[in-house]
Amino acid sequence: MSWQEKLRNVEPYQAGEQPKIKNLIKLNTNENPYHPGEKVISAISDFDAAILSLYPNPDADDLKHSLAQYHGLKDEQVFLGNGSDEVLALIFLTCFNGQAPVLFPDISYSFYPVYCELYDLNYEMIPLNEHFEIIKEDYYKENSGIIFPNPNAPTGLLVSLDFIEDILKHNQNSIVVVDEAYIDFGGESAVTLLEKYPHLLITQTFSKFRSLAGIRLGVALGNQEIIAKLYDVKNSFNSYPIDSLAQVIGKASIDDSFYIKDNARKIIETREYTKRELKNLGFEMPDSYANFIFIKHPQKDAEEIFKKLRENGILVRYFKKPRIDQYLRVTIGTQEQMEIFIENIKKIID
Repeated sequence: MSWQEKLRNVEPYQAGEQPKIKNLIKLNTNENPYHPGEKVISAISDFDAAILSLYPNPDADDLKHSLAQYHGLKDEQVFLGNGSDEVLALIFLTCFNGQAPVLFPDISYSFYPVYCELYDLNYEMIPLNEHFEIIKEDYYKENSGIIFPNPNAPTGLLVSLDFIEDILKHNQNSIVVVDEAYIDFGGESAVTLLEKYPHLLITQTFSKFRSLAGIRLGVALGNQEIIAKLYDVKNSFNSYPIDSLAQVIGKASIDDSFYIKDNARKIIETREYTKRELKNLGFEMPDSYANFIFIKHPQKDAEEIFKKLRENGILVRYFKKPRIDQYLRVTIGTQEQMEIFIENIKKIID
């Protein structure tokens, strides 16, 4: 066997475009349009660069403690990683180790099947119904674990805590992961269910709600036994995944939560404005509770709209995949950005 044949061959996740063109209105990767807040800015200004010659705290204990207090949990119930993608990758490796398939929606975060292929895990993508809704009864069967986002991506649809609880009750012997990357834009976190269901694991991110996509901080919240096993696996890869500056910034962000919640309120108001305007123009969309919307025009081709928007300096996300190739995912920017987006859409459909 040649050395080329010994290389691992995988199909990687395709991230949203990060263009180098200036002055684009960038609505394609669900970033928060508002800056992180004065406490974060001050923490960066006051940071002692001399400590960068030393390794960071391996488990980010100060940040972990602040986050535990914020959620009303014990420190031992909090896991931190280098972005939620790393946290999710470690969860797939740590928690989904049976022979039965891992279950997740067919239209969802497209990293899930990538992790399964990478770790050689058996998996089944459960079809959403015609309205892009998760049918909970489809998950009442043998599995090695369940994962789904709430709100779902790219649809933005939300399920209730009762819905999640029904899935937990029917899967007592499996770890159920609820990916809450967008929960702060209109949903209710499942954190309140952790005490009752030890097999529930929740993931969150600092990238969206906290405007910190650039520093890479991800979170898992759950039973102490699961969290301890995640740290065992993490420490088998990298003992220092979160750098010293990121730990300081993350803690400052927790302290700045009032400001950040106000930004989320503005995003929600702008989202609802954008939904109303697009519906008046004939667009169809699921009722999003995230910081993005998923839109379709019955007479206009989605890829054509995507290309024309880009020509006009507006970047959105187009997925050329079955069932959703006539939809565009549009991140909610500032009110001004979305007004410009609407004016461009009007010109395109006319």
